[in-house]
Amino acid sequence: MALLELEKLRVAFGGLTAVCDLDLSVEAGALHALIGPNGAGKTTAFNVITGVYAPSAGSVRLDGEEIGGRRPHAICARGVARTFQNIRLFRTLSALDNVRTALAARGGSRWADVLRGPAWRRREAKRTEEAHALLARLGLGGFAHARADSLPYGEQRRLEIARALATRPRLLLLDEPAAGMNPSEKDALRDFVSSLRREFGLAIVLIDHDVAFVMNLADRVSVLDHGEKIAEGPPDAVRRDPKVIEAYLGADDGGEPTPGSVA
Repeated sequence: MALLELEKLRVAFGGLTAVCDLDLSVEAGALHALIGPNGAGKTTAFNVITGVYAPSAGSVRLDGEEIGGRRPHAICARGVARTFQNIRLFRTLSALDNVRTALAARGGSRWADVLRGPAWRRREAKRTEEAHALLARLGLGGFAHARADSLPYGEQRRLEIARALATRPRLLLLDEPAAGMNPSEKDALRDFVSSLRREFGLAIVLIDHDVAFVMNLADRVSVLDHGEKIAEGPPDAVRRDPKVIEAYLGADDGGEPTPGSVA
């Protein structure tokens, strides 16, 4: 059984169908990419998987259990975490407190916590220790007490991923993780994402417009066009698919994809 399964997923906003009968299967431990132009339905699919939107029709299953239409916190508790195209950190909090917040959300709270007794202090100390350890594992140990909005752009991206990992997901969704990065930063991010999968045993689904970044990272690529899946398979096969070349990559006179990113 796949970890994540979308079956005939449809999302409509009034008369606009953003995602149309999308089938998608992601195995545990896989690294799967969604590509396509703006408006293709990629982020909408992420928003349905994470509970921001409810599906208009179809099914979203995690480990065979229907999660479509559940609240975001309930889906997160089942093991799904995400980042966003536009970084959404708690900007005025420290890097440490960003991660501590996610750890607190995972652990919940009790009415007695308002008294801040010995049990609460022990839990808080453990969360602080876990947060420091996670920041160190992701190369952010030196930024623990820096405000999130003071970090360099690449480190803010890493911090958002660290916060997501603090919820202990089995499935991590990365929305445009390479956006705004230069080539050397993208190379470092590619290695970083690959290491996350190995170290944390995650399945990862990512969206990105940079075709070279995606093709050199993902095991499998799905291509969306106006909410519909038009191609899926290993990166080399997708790169050569005539529909993908025509709709996304463009072609030179020889019929091969031209360099550059998906528009």
